[in-house]
Amino acid sequence: MSSPQTLVEVQEDPASKLSAIANSAKQTDQQQDSVKPNTGEIFVSTFITIFLAEIGDKTQLTTLLMTAESRNPWIVFAGAGSALVLTSFLGVLVGQWLASRISPRTLELAAGSSLLLISVLLFWEVLH
Repeated sequence: MSSPQTLVEVQEDPASKLSAIANSAKQTDQQQDSVKPNTGEIFVSTFITIFLAEIGDKTQLTTLLMTAESRNPWIVFAGAGSALVLTSFLGVLVGQWLASRISPRTLELAAGSSLLLISVLLFWEVLH
């Protein structure tokens, strides 16, 4: 024989079960949003990402050429380093401003879509 609890579970509305699952997922998302990543992890991730992205890009090539032309590497290093610090600072300020107004999910979608669009356009340019 089945217990009263089993009967209640069987008779429960499927919509309420789906609602409970959705609420549970929403709470999990909110908990994940409220958990801040480790500072060291953020630093290492940022450093590696920016370092790899900058290798061989136009900024590095420009710095290389300016150093070769000026024959004064330390001044070029100071100027290029200062410019990169300032542009990174501006990126942090704009990122902080956006994060206070737009959800992280929307920012991720916008960034991913932008990079995908740029990739498609570059690929299209190579083909034609």
